[in-house]
Amino acid sequence: MVIRRKMRYNTSMEGYMYYFLAIAVMVLSLIAQSRVTSVFSKYAQVPARSGVTGAVLAQQLLYRNGLDLPIQQVAGSLTDHFDPKNQVVGLSQAVYGSSSVSALAVAAHEIGHVLQYNEDYRPMKMRSVILPMANIGCRIGPFLVIGGLLLSWLTQGAGDAGYYIALAGVALYVMMLLFQLITLPVEFNASKRGLEMLTDGGYLAEDELPGAKKMLRAAAMTYVLAALGSFVTVLRLFSLARGARRR
Repeated sequence: MVIRRKMRYNTSMEGYMYYFLAIAVMVLSLIAQSRVTSVFSKYAQVPARSGVTGAVLAQQLLYRNGLDLPIQQVAGSLTDHFDPKNQVVGLSQAVYGSSSVSALAVAAHEIGHVLQYNEDYRPMKMRSVILPMANIGCRIGPFLVIGGLLLSWLTQGAGDAGYYIALAGVALYVMMLLFQLITLPVEFNASKRGLEMLTDGGYLAEDELPGAKKMLRAAAMTYVLAALGSFVTVLRLFSLARGARRR
């Protein structure tokens, strides 16, 4: 009796710990996202002395690397991206026509992704391969874990079928974690390439580079916290899956 109570107490404490970690990561993610917006806004008010806009910079960097892709303006804030499927670089309104330090940093970062794609940068290729499974895992994984728990509770003495279903859910969600972990070197490398292109091309002066670095570091932190959040979710799902095992 004492042992069972102790097990329940430990399980309860473990559950509270995961909820606490999830809330902590969520709060940190909100802070990180707020910092990205804040840093971008700050250096969006600082015009680069080169005077080129984000769109012009992106086009020139592509030409310098022997590439010719369309640069499109997209709606929204910080919605900048490279679409490898359609071979299009999308720059947000605050980047496309702006010559600020923030705009040039973001535009160069996106061209960094283009170069990764054209050079068959391995982490980017791996991320593309994992993406379909990551999407499936994110959507279905938690439901399989819950389904396994329900099956375990409803079919007392029916073996470990519920446990294995729950484990399958955890395994699927791990694909999401892997995707986000692989995203980290992809994003860091794109920023590194972007800063090198800005420096080599003379698009940012030496005293303008710290602002660009702050902008890109703040954005990178959001990816770090996203990966951390997925890791906590995997731990929580595995903890739930263990509850579906017959004892």
